[in-house]
Amino acid sequence: MPRTNFEQLLEAGVHFGHLKRKWNPKMAPYIFMEKNGIHIIDLHKTIVKIDEAAAALKQIVKSSRKILFVATKKQAKDIVAENVAKVGMPYVTERWPGGMLTNFPTIRKSVKKMAQIDRMSADGTFNNVSKREHLQIARQRAKLEKNLGSIADLSRLPAAIFVVDIQKEANAVREANRLNIPVVAMVDTCCNPSTVDFVIPANDDASKSIALIVEVMCSAIQEGLEERKLERDKEAKDTPKPEGEDVRERNTKLRSRKPRAEKAAAAKAE
Repeated sequence: MPRTNFEQLLEAGVHFGHLKRKWNPKMAPYIFMEKNGIHIIDLHKTIVKIDEAAAALKQIVKSSRKILFVATKKQAKDIVAENVAKVGMPYVTERWPGGMLTNFPTIRKSVKKMAQIDRMSADGTFNNVSKREHLQIARQRAKLEKNLGSIADLSRLPAAIFVVDIQKEANAVREANRLNIPVVAMVDTCCNPSTVDFVIPANDDASKSIALIVEVMCSAIQEGLEERKLERDKEAKDTPKPEGEDVRERNTKLRSRKPRAEKAAAAKAE
């Protein structure tokens, strides 16, 4: 499993917290010291928490379940979209749609609407509508793609969510807590960690800090996916074939040999 070291975290600025006057007392166990009015996060504890979170996400994807990444802040959205897309996990980087988790069936209807519009475009249905209606449907499709395109493959509730900045994504965290969905999150010194199951004390404002931790999580997910694939291949290899399949294979081989025998006999008669 990918591991981070102290120097990497230090270079990415993961240790920089918020101003002392903005701190949340519940983050005290993760604060190393205060310097020039700014709290400094204890990176030794951050390393331990990163490893715990990465191991948890790896086990989730090994069991064929999905992890939803949530990061709508400007400095995080592109980083998350780029890295998470590589491992095939769903993500939300635009506005969090209210009821995304607590009213999931309604969100699925919107995703299906997007697929329906695509089918209409493919089968030529758009040729029978007016130019104005075509334009309205195209705009609706673009809006749905922007907000829900990245979760099109999420057919059921995620097994966990990963959040960058729990203050900005408070609605997502609240919905996950209500449904008992585990929350993995980067938590800065100004946040309340009690709503998070796997706390990663870290600077959630710097793009380098966000990129480093998201990359570690995605690497762990990739490892989990690869291990799951190996386990499936091994199971398929070890599973004995049904007796009926062996009989069919034997009959196929006999049928393929028969024409050859007939040709050999004909050649001999000539």
